[in-house]
Amino acid sequence: MNKLIRLLPLVVCLALGGVLYQGLFLNPQELPSALVGKKMPDFELSTLSGETVNAGDLKGKVKLLNVWATWCPSCRYEHPYLLEIAKSERVAVFGLNYKDEKEPANQWLQQLGDPYVFSIFDQQGTLGLDLGVYGAPETFIIDGDGVIRKRFAGVIDARVWQSEFLPLIEQIEAEQQGS
Repeated sequence: MNKLIRLLPLVVCLALGGVLYQGLFLNPQELPSALVGKKMPDFELSTLSGETVNAGDLKGKVKLLNVWATWCPSCRYEHPYLLEIAKSERVAVFGLNYKDEKEPANQWLQQLGDPYVFSIFDQQGTLGLDLGVYGAPETFIIDGDGVIRKRFAGVIDARVWQSEFLPLIEQIEAEQQGS
């Protein structure tokens, strides 16, 4: 019994070390989401331009919902690429202005360009909470039926677009054409 008590710290350290070692191989941008495969949560919020929108306004074709804020330096970095995506008209881009102020957010879009069909103003973070948002930037792929198909935490750039987003968007479009 005494020997077992002496070995207990070693066993605990080895177990903890194993768990931490396994974590080295996880991708922090692939955050699990209980909402993947489920409908977009119901909401009713205003846009930055003052219109009231709800989850039904996000139905139709495949789209991106990009979570952004003026306080987010990574959002500024990814913004030019979002403008390119929007200009290509490959997919509609909607914004979710997360825990921000309306005036600085509108100034940001005026100065840097506005890639969004509209940007939902989520000052209190209620929709972000319903989506399980950890912070900005995060981007969701939503299919034509309003079902969340992917959640990505981090900056979208050309490499991420080609490897993470475009294949799934093409798959969803093929599924929708087949049905």
